[in-house]
Formats: sequence, structure tokens, C-alpha cells
Amino acid sequence: MTKAQLIAAVADASGSKRAEVTRILDAVFGSRTEHGLIARALANGDKVSFPGFGTFKVSDRKAREGVNPATGAKIKIKARRVPRFTAGSGLKDAV
Repeated sequence: MTKAQLIAAVADASGSKRAEVTRILDAVFGSRTEHGLIARALANGDKVSFPGFGTFKVSDRKAREGVNPATGAKIKIKARRVPRFTAGSGLKDAV
């Protein structure tokens, strides 16, 4: 499903105008020029939970050693923080 398809489906289901739904989705998920509310919450170390759907949270990856697939040379991969999504039971049951 594309963003345009999601906007159309939400507009039809809620009876709202597509422009209004677009503004809301851009605020929640972010647009190309700014980060959305979910990204900002994760950047602040918060967890974002939608009961029955899932939870967004931040995990820390440790520094590790990897291999460059083109050359076979060993490289060092820095530690970093990454976003994670854990599906909720409602989503798992639907799929």
C-alpha cells in the first residue's frame, strides 16, 4: 500500500477530507522535510505503543567487526542506536 492509497483509505473510512488526512499522517510519520512525532519520540528515548498493533522503540547495537563483501577485508562497524518495531498480538493474528 502506498502513502496515497493509505490516505485515500483513511479518508474514506473516517469521512475526512484527503488533505486533512495527509496533514495528520505527515505529522505522525513525518514528511520529507521534517521528522514526524514517532521519530521525535524515539529520538528522545521514548517508546511509542499502539495496543493491538505494535510498539516502536530504540535498541542499541554494539560495535562489531564485519566483512566488506566486495573485498573480503575486515571492517569495524560502530555502535549505534536503531529503531525497532515489535508487532502486537492483533497484528500477528491478522497476518
